[in-house]
Amino acid sequence: MSVGAVFPGQGAQSVGMLAELAGQFPSVVQKFEQASDHLGFDVWKMVQEGPAEDLSATQNTQPVLLTASAAIWDVWQSHAPAPAFVAGHSLGEYSALTCAGALEFADAVKLVRLRGELMEAAVPRGQGAMAAVMGLGDEEVVACCEATPGIVVAANFNAPGQVVIAGAAAAVQAAADACKDAGAKRAVMLDVSGPFHSPLMASAKAEFAQALGAIDLQMPAMEIVQNVSGDIPATVDQLRDNLLAQIAEPVLWTRSVNRMVEGGVDQFVECGPGNVLGGLIRRISKVTPTTGLASPEVHVI
Repeated sequence: MSVGAVFPGQGAQSVGMLAELAGQFPSVVQKFEQASDHLGFDVWKMVQEGPAEDLSATQNTQPVLLTASAAIWDVWQSHAPAPAFVAGHSLGEYSALTCAGALEFADAVKLVRLRGELMEAAVPRGQGAMAAVMGLGDEEVVACCEATPGIVVAANFNAPGQVVIAGAAAAVQAAADACKDAGAKRAVMLDVSGPFHSPLMASAKAEFAQALGAIDLQMPAMEIVQNVSGDIPATVDQLRDNLLAQIAEPVLWTRSVNRMVEGGVDQFVECGPGNVLGGLIRRISKVTPTTGLASPEVHVI
C-alpha cells in the first residue's frame, strides 16, 4: 500500500476542533503549547473557545491549521509508517513541508503567521472576493473569467466540476454570473477576507519573498507535490520558488492528486481537521479511498 498524506488549507478550522483527539493524546495540546510559545498568544484557547471570528482571521487561521496538522501527524506517525507522498492545499503545503521535515516547526508557524498578515493586508476588505463554481468544466470557467472585464481568474482547481474564482469583487460577481449563464449548476460567493491566489496578492508575494528567503528550507523526507505545478520539485530553489509563486497563482489540486495516484498512491489520509480534501479526492479519483486522521478511533496503538 502506497499512502499519500494531504493537508487542508483555510476553511478546515472550527471552534472546538481536535478536543476529542487531545483527550486521548496529550501530545496534541503540547504541540499547541509549542505554537503558543512561538506566536505569543494561547493558540489552544483560541481553538477551543474562539470566538470564531478570531479563529477565522487569516493571520490566525494559518498558524492554527498548521499546528493542528502537525499535532495530528505526530499522533499518526507514532504508530504508522511514513507516507510515500505529501501534498497540501494552499496553506496546507506548509503543513506538509513541516511534517515532512523540510521546515522546522518554529520557523513554519511564524512564517505562515506572516503570510496570513500579508495576504490579509494585500487588498482592503470588500475590494476582493472569491466564488465557488460548481458543475462547469475548468476550461469553461477560465473562458468566463477571461471574457469578464476587470481582474478575475480561476484560483483553485479543486476537483472536476469545482473551481474557485478570485479577483476584484465586481469582476468576480460578474464572472460568477457568466458561469451560471454558461451552464454552471451553482456559483456561490464565498465568505473570505481576500482574493487569494489571484494577481491582487502580488504585494503580499513581494513582501513575503524576503522572509521565505531567510528560512532554512530543505528537501522533504518524502516526495511532495506542489500546488502551482502539480508536480514534484527537483531542488530546494525550485521548492522555494513554487512556495512564493503560490500566493498569487492557482492551486492545481486536481492535477496534484492525479500526480500522486500516477505515482502509485492507492490510499490517502487527510492530516487535518475535517474532511474537505477527502470530499474533493472522491471526485478526482473515485477508486482511491481517503481516511481522516482527526478522530481518535483511527489511531490504534
